[in-house]
Amino acid sequence: MLELHIPSIIPAMGTLSLVAGSAGSLAFLLATIIVAVIFDFTNGFHDTANAVATSISTRVLPPRVAIAMAALLNFLGAFISTKVAKTIGTDVAQPSALIPLAVLAALLAAICWNLVTWRLGLPSSSSHALIGGLIGAVVISSPLHFGALKVGGILIIALSLVLSPLIGLVVAFAIGTASVWLFRRSTPHTVTNTASWLQRLTAAFVAFSHGSNDAQKTMGVITAALLAYQGVSVGAKFQVPFWVIVLSATAIALGTSVGGWRIIRTMGMRTVKLRPLDGFAAQTAAASVILSASGIGLPVSTTHVIAGSVMGVGARQRLSAVRWGVAGNMVVAWLLTGPMTAILAACICGLMLAVGL
Repeated sequence: MLELHIPSIIPAMGTLSLVAGSAGSLAFLLATIIVAVIFDFTNGFHDTANAVATSISTRVLPPRVAIAMAALLNFLGAFISTKVAKTIGTDVAQPSALIPLAVLAALLAAICWNLVTWRLGLPSSSSHALIGGLIGAVVISSPLHFGALKVGGILIIALSLVLSPLIGLVVAFAIGTASVWLFRRSTPHTVTNTASWLQRLTAAFVAFSHGSNDAQKTMGVITAALLAYQGVSVGAKFQVPFWVIVLSATAIALGTSVGGWRIIRTMGMRTVKLRPLDGFAAQTAAASVILSASGIGLPVSTTHVIAGSVMGVGARQRLSAVRWGVAGNMVVAWLLTGPMTAILAACICGLMLAVGL
């Protein structure tokens, strides 16, 4: 056995055992970490709209201020828990199947999909993209193929991804209705001023909740790749190293600071015309759903949840207030994300295996 000490790259892992002749495994591990950081960055700028679109569209916050605030709170939110990271790293596939090669293929597929949907201005789900990519890559790379997948865990994750935007819609509808009732005797000026301050607070709430859920997905795949590389036993405790938390939090915050203007326009301006009180209701509903999911370890799509919440407040006004054509395009992108990234990741993984990587 050859012992390799790389504290500058993986300080929390100490000394790693590397079988002579398997230097490619270490290369894949390092490449996986780098690509995971890139994915986290694209997740940040792809999902900036989740926190700031409604605040910008209602003119409650200037764009640059909204994005800077979102970046900071995305960073802070990443530190509150690692339950979602554990779900990603242990409930999609057998830990031994999440080898660096499979994780790398999944991340590359998710990044490609994020860039395509960003270019088209479609708020698709980075969560769907990553999970679909993991499924496709594991099926190709593992000797067990479909047997390496954890069907029960995948179904629970899929259910949370499907139900969370619907819950956001219902909660936003309820909060929007209650808000209108509470302010029914107030002057329009009082309503606008109060709602504007409330929306600033809830924009921060959404940004914090986004970091609490989405940054953990990157933590999960990096930790899974580290454990698979080390050959850790199946029953070993899944624990995210602190340096992985810091790295993931930093990457998503930097991505958020760049801002995804195309998606911001779709989320905040093209789906439904919002007032400050509507923005407050949508943001409160979305952040509550996302933080609740993070607390119990369920990965949800923050994009789906905020979009569902925006539709909920729009539907409260009247059904025609929602531009259902734009909403329909978003739903199509959501439905395609999982299958397309699974196929793409399978192709990438198959190609890497074919050339002997």
